[in-house]
Amino acid sequence: MKAGFAKLEITPALGSNLNGYFRVRPAEDILEPIYANALAFSDGENTALAISLDISEIIQKDTDVMRNIISEATGVPFEAVFIACIHTHTAPVISEIGGFFKRDPHYFDFFCKKVRDCAILAIEDMKEAVPSIARGEAKGVAFVRRFRLKDGTTVTNPGIAKMKDVVGPVGEPNETVQLVKLKREGASDIAIVNFGCHPDVVGKNVLCPDWPCYLRDTLEKALFDEADGKGVNVIFFNGAQGDVANTDRMGGVRRSGPVYSKHIGRVIAGAVMSIYQYTEPVACDKVFFKQNMTQAALAKGTPEQVAIAKEIDAKFLRDEDISDCPFNITLTRKYLRNENEPEIVDLNVVCVGFGDVAFVGLPGEPFTAIGNAIKENSPFTMTIPCCNANGSAGYFPTDDALTSNGYESASSPFKPGIADNMINTSLRTLNELKEELK
Repeated sequence: MKAGFAKLEITPALGSNLNGYFRVRPAEDILEPIYANALAFSDGENTALAISLDISEIIQKDTDVMRNIISEATGVPFEAVFIACIHTHTAPVISEIGGFFKRDPHYFDFFCKKVRDCAILAIEDMKEAVPSIARGEAKGVAFVRRFRLKDGTTVTNPGIAKMKDVVGPVGEPNETVQLVKLKREGASDIAIVNFGCHPDVVGKNVLCPDWPCYLRDTLEKALFDEADGKGVNVIFFNGAQGDVANTDRMGGVRRSGPVYSKHIGRVIAGAVMSIYQYTEPVACDKVFFKQNMTQAALAKGTPEQVAIAKEIDAKFLRDEDISDCPFNITLTRKYLRNENEPEIVDLNVVCVGFGDVAFVGLPGEPFTAIGNAIKENSPFTMTIPCCNANGSAGYFPTDDALTSNGYESASSPFKPGIADNMINTSLRTLNELKEELK
């Protein structure tokens, strides 16, 4: 097998609209540059690409445009182009989701061309590679953000005053760090890192990949003498993070900001460092790819609810108090986002990989339980679930979460069943690939 890596800066101009939250946020500073990172791999017959972007989310329609551009430029099949966003909340708007935040069309054109170029360069960089894998743990930086209250209800990210009513978190985070190391002949090594948690720590109106950039930078600096001094290139893929944040509310720790973001990146980098020399070889004889489509039911509002939502949104944008309104801004935006959508939508699940390593692209924000189920039941030795990959359709909560209250249930556009849908489609795709490889 051959593997290649490329990295290109995609930082926009100041003033660009930032994605995340509910209001327009123009970028006022560049804390850290943002990048496109691309991994290419080939068995001589099939070539695939796994691309990681320092972007929050890109809807399926726009991702399909990018995948087509890359396919046409490289000759790599459309289904073999895998694009995942790390979900930083301090990056520019790429997709106008629900029309709430506008993108710069000139930047979008520049962005697509840069990502295309990154893919081309990764293919040109391909050299013979031998993969090996390991798993470690990053403790104390990922916490379930949904909590059960004494009255039986659920709340997301409760404030300090509300913590007296909290029984405990709903579930546990997965603190596993997955590593795939690609040792290459006469070239730098490539380290593929997978961990699931929200990169929403830096805050403010700045451009920054958040803690994933500090993870990458820390590892690359610490491993600079690997590969006979050629070093290591690190590419990060965020995992199942829909119900996981960086705040230890049960422990009373409410850290945020750039310093804490750097701390998180270094903790995860430390977990990788602790296993880097003790990886185990895996097969790499075949490169594979497959895309399956599945259908999901949307939770649309009634005409009356949509009409009320439009009034609430207008008040919210005028900075008027909406605390006494029947819907909060989260539910309001869901009704508006779903207004012109069909009852049933098509979602893609994309899998690419090599040998016994498989990437699973989930087009939204899956809960931890979804990532766990996919990894535990996958026929591949190392399975890397990725959030906001090849699309971004919103939260994928468990049925229990969707039928209770909390931010995720209010904002998710889906009806119950979406979690099983994502798990079953992912496992069906993985099992089909495994059978085809026999």
